[in-house]
Amino acid sequence: MEHLPEVNLTSVTEFFLLGFTDIPHLQMFLLGIFFFAYVIILMGNGIIILITRVDKALQTPMYFFLANFSFLEICYVSITIPKMLVNLWTQQRNISLSECATQMCFFLILGSTECLLLAVMAYDRYVAICNPLHYPLVMNRRVCTQLVTGSWITAIPVQIGQTYQIFSLPFCGSNQINHFFCDIPPLFKLACGDTFVNEMSVYIVVVLFLTVPFLLIIGSYGKIMSTILRLPSATSRAKAFSTCSSHLTVVALFFGSGIITYFQPKSKHSSGRDRVLSLFYTIVTPMFNPIIYTLRNKDVMATLRKLLP
Repeated sequence: MEHLPEVNLTSVTEFFLLGFTDIPHLQMFLLGIFFFAYVIILMGNGIIILITRVDKALQTPMYFFLANFSFLEICYVSITIPKMLVNLWTQQRNISLSECATQMCFFLILGSTECLLLAVMAYDRYVAICNPLHYPLVMNRRVCTQLVTGSWITAIPVQIGQTYQIFSLPFCGSNQINHFFCDIPPLFKLACGDTFVNEMSVYIVVVLFLTVPFLLIIGSYGKIMSTILRLPSATSRAKAFSTCSSHLTVVALFFGSGIITYFQPKSKHSSGRDRVLSLFYTIVTPMFNPIIYTLRNKDVMATLRKLLP
């Protein structure tokens, strides 16, 4: 493995993202895999945004939320993947302190937005299936816009404050981040002194932006499943299950990996395991979202067939 410099000063001005340097013989292979995944994410989510704009049949609250979710995914992956691809290509893994803080801040804001937006999408399905007669009234355009706007802006002040708090810690000793982007757990490992207060702050934010939305989603789908099971028609039950199963797949992948990563105490974190889990919520889930939402959705597939020659 290539030698990267270490510092033993009271503060650092840059970090080195080790990424996948422990497997040097696979650097170009990983570059190809992650580049392919990034292209799939951009194209897949871009197609969803396009078809929800051009087809009037898809201009409903559900697809309004889906288009926003796809745009969010493009922004979300663009915070981490391009830098990782550059590092794999050039093997120049340094990142300045300010660039690292900026990357983390945007990553946390967009990650929190995704949690909230997934909860909004679950609420939309709850109203559509459990209260179909009131759906057009409850999920009107003004309400949909407010829900999306709230999802985008709620986390901004909180995560800016959390990023400031984390980067106010003194970093001494090694400046090597054993990860492929600037994330909270590996940075805590580099911090000097007691990080207990900071860890408690992170847990509180995780509860607010990860656990609470997850519980709301579980509650919404509990109600949805109860309603579906009471439907008289087997066809209606199958259609409702199909509509919801794609959302539940995304929720399981995204929240499962996120909860495991951020609820562990610093002493329990394993660098290798953290990197694998991070791949799920930074690459795997965004890559499969367009596939899940298109292949399992008859309306979207019908629109694609009309658009494609």
